[in-house]
Amino acid sequence: MSRRATAWRALIAFAVVAVSLFLALTTPARLGLDLSGGTRIVLQAQEAQGRTPDAESTDRALEVLRQRVDALGVAEPQLVRSGSDRIVVELPGVQDPREAAEVIGRTAQLTFHPVQGEAQKAAPQAEDGSRALADPDRPDAFLELGPTALTGEGVSDARPDFDAASGEGWAVTLSFEKKAAGAWTRLTGEAACAAPGDPGRRVAIVLDDRVVSAPGMRETVPCGTGITGGSTQITGGFDAEGARELAALVKGGALPLPVEVVEQSTVGPSLGADAIRAGAWAALIGLACTAVFITAVYRLLGLLATVALSLYGLISYAAIVALGATLTMPGIAGFVLAVGMAVDANVLVFERAREEYGQASRRPKDLRRPLARGFAKAWSAVLDSNVTTLIAAGLLFALASGPVKGFGVTLAVGVLASMVSALVITRVLADWALGRGLVRRRPQATGMAGKGRLRTRLEQRPPRLMRSGSRWLLLSGGLLLVALAGVGVRGLELGVEFTGGRQTQYATERPVDAETARAAVSAAGFPEAVVQRADQDGASLVTVRTGPLEDAEERRVRAALAEHGGEVTVERDDLVGPSLGQELRDKAVLALAVAVGAQLVYLTVRFRGTLALAAVVAMVQDVLLVVGLFAWLGKPVDSVFLAALLTVVGYSVNDTVVVFDRLRELRRLRPGAPWETLGDLAVGQTLPRTVNTGLGAVFVLLALALSGGGTLTDFAVALLAGITVGIGSTIFTAMPLAVRLERRRGASASPERPRKRVREGTGAVV
Repeated sequence: MSRRATAWRALIAFAVVAVSLFLALTTPARLGLDLSGGTRIVLQAQEAQGRTPDAESTDRALEVLRQRVDALGVAEPQLVRSGSDRIVVELPGVQDPREAAEVIGRTAQLTFHPVQGEAQKAAPQAEDGSRALADPDRPDAFLELGPTALTGEGVSDARPDFDAASGEGWAVTLSFEKKAAGAWTRLTGEAACAAPGDPGRRVAIVLDDRVVSAPGMRETVPCGTGITGGSTQITGGFDAEGARELAALVKGGALPLPVEVVEQSTVGPSLGADAIRAGAWAALIGLACTAVFITAVYRLLGLLATVALSLYGLISYAAIVALGATLTMPGIAGFVLAVGMAVDANVLVFERAREEYGQASRRPKDLRRPLARGFAKAWSAVLDSNVTTLIAAGLLFALASGPVKGFGVTLAVGVLASMVSALVITRVLADWALGRGLVRRRPQATGMAGKGRLRTRLEQRPPRLMRSGSRWLLLSGGLLLVALAGVGVRGLELGVEFTGGRQTQYATERPVDAETARAAVSAAGFPEAVVQRADQDGASLVTVRTGPLEDAEERRVRAALAEHGGEVTVERDDLVGPSLGQELRDKAVLALAVAVGAQLVYLTVRFRGTLALAAVVAMVQDVLLVVGLFAWLGKPVDSVFLAALLTVVGYSVNDTVVVFDRLRELRRLRPGAPWETLGDLAVGQTLPRTVNTGLGAVFVLLALALSGGGTLTDFAVALLAGITVGIGSTIFTAMPLAVRLERRRGASASPERPRKRVREGTGAVV
């Protein structure tokens, strides 16, 4: 055993922990809107006047929107381009998105026109900009406007002003650039030549096809000279908010292309605080249960792994804040889930170390030797199992959007941090502890000397499952038919982000039962709405899902609920356009298809084709079983469910890879043995790892399901189901299918050639 290698590992572990502690204490986490509260708006650029949206025009629109948002005074807004024609706007603290969406989504085409007279009705815009529009000062009257004399591009500044002396109240003061100032002087000079009372004495200021102001020239403005000085005021009965918004629009400039709101989501601050509290409790409870379990099974090594797991949490958090990643509600779920998955690498190593200790001809004096061999021989399985999860996390990051993308980031960070925790920190702690004389004299206390009850029982009565492989495959097929029947009979309850429409969650002052809420919403004019009721943290919640709904219609729903539930507050409000819903639905199908293909390619590279095919068949079965379960339960199928499905894909392949890795090793050791025998041995020898790893994840997911609430509960239920069926499919689907494929292939006469890497002992990898 190299002292230099041990010293280097200790130095690396110390450096990683020290840097992580520094980052955690000095860098605040950036919370997503679903945790901090606020509004998220997705805008899509539209084609106009033959111009198709592209990345360049969308970037110009983004800069215009940034100036508008800054002028609104929103703290720490986030604006980013998504794809070539979308802009994502995040406004922390903004609870009423209607006003913000109206301001930032307006095209803001500002033009100045001479008034040529009165018109009988409105007329569309001609090529030179002339048109007829409603008179802002007289109802049912219209003004005939001449060609555009000046555009908003000539305005250098715009600011709201309050003129108490004149009694006109709030106005917007405009300052023109030099060239535009001359055009303004000519325009006002020509208007001043008209007789008093003549409409031609007015100048029309038009914003997005609406005359916002049409001031007449005062008698003090000389004919032919006009208003000089390079500035003017827009008056029109503004209040303070209206003047500020108009100034922001004019100063920000016109959008190069019109934009449309395709998605809008609002989360109240109390809901975000509840999510943070629930996630923190789930992490603490899950970590505590996992610590008790792993310490009970692996004793001293388990206790050291618990310390490493605590440091894993620190490393993961530090990595997230260092990357500047936004921590979202699904991100918290990914962080909590990774705690359970971090146990996997430790279990792989400890089970392998137990085998190495038990296979020694005499008890090793230095307990660090079997541990070192355990680390070396478990590396292949650790790598394979984590790569499959990283593939799922990468797909989430690439194809998902919003908070679910945050889940992909935290899951990937968690997987990488778990490898550092298990392979570096745990090993440093174990090397130090196993080198103490007190520990050497008591090997039973380390957890390596005992095989464990499950492994002892399996050695005494090995499983004989593969002899009935056809029966297990038929049983798996029957379960699959039941799941698919759920999809056919009940259908999938697609979330609003996949169907388009609006989903609003209300908190009522008094409890309202589901039937009363449905009747109230139906009476408000929405009989087709889907209404659900739930209790969370003592609050009575009513969720209403409809098709596309205007804000005025949403207020009718709120008023109807208030008649029965007292004061009603909006906890969450999601609005998704139909085009975006279709796109997200297509992306979900694409993500699952790419996940299956990516796992098949990776498994084919790591194993022979028959084993890869069997693993992928079991993985697809797991996905369909979870989908069928949600269909029977009537649970929503949304982007968070998609994140759970992709995680199930990674976990399912993870479990199968470990068993197939052992099958491959046994095949090299016993090339003439029947595949049924090898399959039974592989299942029996890896079952302790499967059970211990599964329980580690189950503890965390149960904590998340019981304390998470809402979407986090559904997420945890999907993963609990996925882990359960994943363990079963490895034993009762993947292995029997692999045995039959290999037997049909006639592979018993041609075992795989061993790898170049030299292995000690049996060479088996758990």
